[in-house]
Amino acid sequence: MRDGYIARWKGAEYDSSPDGAHVRLYSPTGGDGFVQVAEGRYRRGVPIEELEDFFYVRTVGTWRGEPFIVLGESGDWLRLEYRGGRSDVARSLGLEPYDAGVYQIWAPRGEVSDITEQAV
Repeated sequence: MRDGYIARWKGAEYDSSPDGAHVRLYSPTGGDGFVQVAEGRYRRGVPIEELEDFFYVRTVGTWRGEPFIVLGESGDWLRLEYRGGRSDVARSLGLEPYDAGVYQIWAPRGEVSDITEQAV
């Protein structure tokens, strides 16, 4: 489940994060100027003009007929955030209030349909 910035550099896609005029690229394997920052995690800064593409991607799906963002996964469970904007619906689904107007829940993967990635 992807949810975050993606940069395409030298034909490959990397998890990334903006940093002013640069973008930090993250790789599980290193190489090509990447520096290890943790076990299995390497980072390299690249000027934004060197990127072939830079965008935000999130994974979305439907649970019990309502739209959700898929935030993460743990085994056969998905962490979902309601994006329908109706607090009465959120409460009727038994969602947990996370912040003002933000509702989340863990749901079995098998109950979530139409899982797709969206570039935003």
